[in-house]
Amino acid sequence: MTFQELELSEPLLHALADEGYTDPTPIQEQAIPFVLQGRDLFGCAQTGTGKTAAFAIPIIQMLHQKADNSSRGYRHIKTLVLTPTRELAIQIDKSFATYGKHTAIKHNVIFGGVSQSAQLNALKSGTDVLIATPGRLLDLMNQGYIHLEDIQFFVLDEADRMLDMGFIHDIKKIIRVLPKERQTLFFSATIPTTIVQLADSLLRNPVKVEVTPVSTTAEKVEQSVFMVARQDKALLLVHLLQEKGIDRTLVFTRTKHGADKIVKMLHKVDIKADALHGNKSQNARERALDDFKNNRLKVLVATDIAARGIDVDNLTHVINFDLPDVPETYVHRIGRTGRAGNSGIAFSFCDAEERLNLRDINKITAQSIEVDRNHPYVMPDSVRAMPAPPQQQRSTQHRSGQQGNRRYGATTRR
Repeated sequence: MTFQELELSEPLLHALADEGYTDPTPIQEQAIPFVLQGRDLFGCAQTGTGKTAAFAIPIIQMLHQKADNSSRGYRHIKTLVLTPTRELAIQIDKSFATYGKHTAIKHNVIFGGVSQSAQLNALKSGTDVLIATPGRLLDLMNQGYIHLEDIQFFVLDEADRMLDMGFIHDIKKIIRVLPKERQTLFFSATIPTTIVQLADSLLRNPVKVEVTPVSTTAEKVEQSVFMVARQDKALLLVHLLQEKGIDRTLVFTRTKHGADKIVKMLHKVDIKADALHGNKSQNARERALDDFKNNRLKVLVATDIAARGIDVDNLTHVINFDLPDVPETYVHRIGRTGRAGNSGIAFSFCDAEERLNLRDINKITAQSIEVDRNHPYVMPDSVRAMPAPPQQQRSTQHRSGQQGNRRYGATTRR
C-alpha cells in the first residue's frame, strides 16, 4: 500500500513526497484509515514504528479540511497531544511541522524546565495543535492561560511511560476538563493492567491495533552481551569504542550520576561525550542532543528518561552500560538503532548482579542474546556462577505488560 491509496489530501501527499516517503509503515497503514473515520483508537506500538505519523497525518488532514483558510483571529486549541518528556514533545512538534507544512495548521509545544514567557508569547494568537508535557500544561491551565473546552482530538502518547513517571494524577486532572465529545487516540508500548484501566476510562468502542509488540526486538539489530565485572565496565566501553571504530553511539546507564561519571571518564581519554538526563537544564539537553545528531559528539550517555524521546538518523550502535531493571526497557533502548529499515548493533554489559536482568530480557524477547567473550575484560566463570545476592532474588510477576497484554488483546495485529 502507498500513501496515495490512503486517500490523503494533496498538501499531505506533497509534504510526504518532500521527505521521500511513499509507503506507510504497518501502524500507519492500519491506524490512519480508522482515525480518518473518526474512530477512537488503542495502539500498541514501540518506538521506531512510525507511530507519531500514524496520528499526526490524519489529524492534520481533518483539521485542514475543517479550516476556513483564514490565518487571522484567535485559534482555539482543537488538538491536544500529551506526552511524557520534553524531548518527545519537541520531536512530535517537528513532525507536525514536517507533515503540515503545506497547510495553514498552527502548532505549538510547551514543556517544563524553561521559562514560560516564550511559550506564552507563541500562544498569544492561539493554536490548532498543542503538544504538551503534563506538568507545564497543568501549570498554565491553573494560571488561566490555556483552556481546553474546544478540543476535538486528544492524543495520549507513550501512556505506559507516563504512568512509570508518576503522571497518572496529572493526566486524570487534564482529562476531567476535556469535552466529552472528542476523538481519543491512545498509544502505549506495553499494556499492563493500569494501562488497560486507563484506556477503558478514555476510549469509546475503540479500534485496537498492535504492531511490533514490545517483546519483539528490532529484527535488524545485531545483539550481543559482554559478561564483565562492574569495575571493568568503563574500561570495556573505551575498548569497544576504540577497537570497533564506533563513530557514534548512544550509551544507556541506570542513574544520572552514573551518566555524568561516564562522560568525565571518556573526556579523560579524549573521547567527545555528553550526558542527557533529568538534572540537565532544557538548553543543555537540547544542545547535547543537537551535538550528537550533528556528529559533534561521539558518545551520548543517557538515562531511560531519554529512551523513547531520541530519534537520530542512522544511529549504528546502542550500548547498555547497565542492564535495565524492567526488561521491556531493553527493547526501547535498542530500538534507537536499526530504524527505518537500517541495520544496527546493540552491546550490553552484564555484571554478576545483573544476571537475573539478563535472564528476564531473554525471556521477554524469546531469545538468548549471544555472549561475546572476545574482549580483555571477560568476567571469570567462577564469578559468573556466584549465587545472586538476596536482594536480586526478585519475582518478575509484577513486571509491566504481561498480565495486561493477555487481557487487552489487539484486534488488528501485524
